[in-house]
Amino acid sequence: MQLLCDEFKLKEFQVVNTIKLIDEGNTIPFIARYRKEVTGNLSDEVLRDFYDRLTYLRNLEQRKQDVIRLIDEQGKLTDELKEKILSCVTLQEVEDLYKPYRPKRRTRATVAKEKGLEPLAVFLMEQRASGDVIKEAEKYIDSEKGVNSAEEAIAGAIDIIAENISDDADIVRLIRSVTYKEGLIVTKGQKDEGSPYDMYYDYSEKVFSIVSHRILAINRGEKEGYLSVKIQVDEEKLIDMIKKRIVKGDSISRGYLEKACEDAYKRLIASSVERDIRSQLTEKAEEQAIKVFRENLRRLLLQPPVKGKVVMGFDPAYRTGCKIAVVDETGKLLDTATVYPTPPQNETESAKQILKELIYKYGVDIISLGNGTASRESELFISELISELDRDVKYCIVSEAGASVYSASKLGTEEFPDINVSLRGAISIARRLQDPLAELVKIDPKSIGVGQYQHDVNQKKLEEALNGVVEDCVNSVGVDLNTASYSLLRYVSGITPALAKAIVEYRSEIGAFTSREQLKSVKRLGDKTFEQCAGFLRIPGGENILDNTAVHPESYGVVENLVALYGYRMKDLDEKKLQEIANDAKRQDIEDLAQKLGIGVPTLSDILNEMAKPGRDPRDELPPPIFHKEVMTIEQLRPGMVLTGTVRNVVDFGAFVDIGVHQDGLIHISEISDKFVKHPLDVLSVGDIVKVRVLDVDLKRNRISLSMRGI
Repeated sequence: MQLLCDEFKLKEFQVVNTIKLIDEGNTIPFIARYRKEVTGNLSDEVLRDFYDRLTYLRNLEQRKQDVIRLIDEQGKLTDELKEKILSCVTLQEVEDLYKPYRPKRRTRATVAKEKGLEPLAVFLMEQRASGDVIKEAEKYIDSEKGVNSAEEAIAGAIDIIAENISDDADIVRLIRSVTYKEGLIVTKGQKDEGSPYDMYYDYSEKVFSIVSHRILAINRGEKEGYLSVKIQVDEEKLIDMIKKRIVKGDSISRGYLEKACEDAYKRLIASSVERDIRSQLTEKAEEQAIKVFRENLRRLLLQPPVKGKVVMGFDPAYRTGCKIAVVDETGKLLDTATVYPTPPQNETESAKQILKELIYKYGVDIISLGNGTASRESELFISELISELDRDVKYCIVSEAGASVYSASKLGTEEFPDINVSLRGAISIARRLQDPLAELVKIDPKSIGVGQYQHDVNQKKLEEALNGVVEDCVNSVGVDLNTASYSLLRYVSGITPALAKAIVEYRSEIGAFTSREQLKSVKRLGDKTFEQCAGFLRIPGGENILDNTAVHPESYGVVENLVALYGYRMKDLDEKKLQEIANDAKRQDIEDLAQKLGIGVPTLSDILNEMAKPGRDPRDELPPPIFHKEVMTIEQLRPGMVLTGTVRNVVDFGAFVDIGVHQDGLIHISEISDKFVKHPLDVLSVGDIVKVRVLDVDLKRNRISLSMRGI
């Protein structure tokens, strides 16, 4: 309890209440939005980190009990050992203490014990001032047991001592700590030919300071056979540290014990510690990579929608032709086509004619161009096409990451069973401009392409983290109950995939929901689920105006009491009057009003904000995407030019920005600001519109260096 309070800087009531809410089966979005008074206004991000840490600590406690039980079953548990185990704060510490008692495979030490040499090892550890080790060892010569000489007996005893040293949790912890603080990660190239890992062919860096993206790059290079990796440290220093712990001074055993210390380190401890440290580094790097991916995905999903526009999706390609899909303002598919304006066909005139007909026929406002293969040639074609129109049409470049995954998915087939798989990608590209969140939830988050080394991290942890982000984003925006797809509904708080299908089926039966209360008629949607999901589902034009807000049904009575203070009943109110009441209430003493209504201040503030803007979309407050009419090429770029761009991806070492030349430029972390920047995410997010200055253009390698400093 106190540990969570200290780590998250929370008061005891916040920790106690949050744990209780989690254990009662409440979802993170529900707790964050509708239980602010109970948690002390904790955000969904803090709550997810809290949940992960709580899970770790509970697993830690369970492991402690398991280890105590396993050691006790061996009859070797002491009060001191039990106390040590219970005081551990990491799983690593527990495993260090359990190591001597863990069932072992057959080792040199176990063989020596089978030969009856353990008493000799005890004799050597007694470190007597006088006596004869050889004579003592001769007592253990036994040809039947395979001990043919005093030297063999001593060697076996040293093996036992070396293993005991390697099982000493305090010694291992010390060696691990010093290796981490003073060691170097050293990498060497294993293949002569050039590779993405050239910079690591003769590379070294301190273990404690190596950054996450380098760890993952080195791990991948090693896995692919390009690199050999080891941790280099002063071995003699570490061996001397072990000797100081084991050897107590001059004795008849001194030389043998020093040999055991050296053997323990070189044969048993060094490789184990190296594995532990590299595992810790990898885990830390994975956590950072997942954090970056999580934040990038959050901003990508929350990009502002382009509402009320007819959009033409343009999925570029070469030989197979560019796929075209026109969707109306609601995303409904109107028409499709395939044109060949790019090599090798270069049928630009016929392509123009087909697209012009579609543009005029359906009143297309924007062309949404995917940024994949042949995108550059397609952009030139689109720019030329627009210049020939007598209609105001613009184009916007969108990431097409995951469009092909959606096209061939079961969901894509269910949505458009009669549409060729190749055309579904164009539909997705059009729709993701209209509503990025609604469209991108149909795609596995890992396929959206805004991470770093996402294929090198723990896939289960990545999936859990990304699904959490999608869930938070969907619930922060809210979902139209009458238009939401199954893909969107399954991310709503409390709604399982099976329930999402049941809601869609029930909606088909009744035509449309007219109130949130009707959700209770959906099969298997009980009171608890209703409590969790109702506030995140919207019904525009429903029977109750509050059904189109984030006000939870449990608070409808509060709103009724509030409007009664102004002499109204809910059924008499329209949006305008509701807004007037909310705006006037905001000018009152919020604490006094909350007390009158018997509700907490945070919840009342949320209710008033919702009443002031029924059906509001929080994404509308963000800057819209950049639209173009003319195209620019990388060849036109010159150092010193100042351009406006969109941040496409943020990584540990900088950010990639789309400046409209079909090759994202890199702002290195050192060029993001005139002030020190600890991490690019502290300053930039995916979707940000930024001004940048061109530093350098490398046409040969197709690289653009950008800066935000001094702008």
